[in-house]
Amino acid sequence: MSISNQASGLHQQAASDHEAAAKHHLSASESHNKNNVSEAKESAKKAMEACNSAQKKTESACSTTAK
Repeated sequence: MSISNQASGLHQQAASDHEAAAKHHLSASESHNKNNVSEAKESAKKAMEACNSAQKKTESACSTTAK
């Protein structure tokens, strides 16, 4: 696989994780608006996991692109 194809795939994976994190953040917000703290906490936990994964993939993708 070429570096360009590898970088493209990494950027796609990072974008997917960022999108997942955004959905979880929105869900947490909606749960807070409904005063459902337990659901908000669960959504926030999922958002954090997706953010952490996205951050790692972003670093890898950007590093690969910079080569």
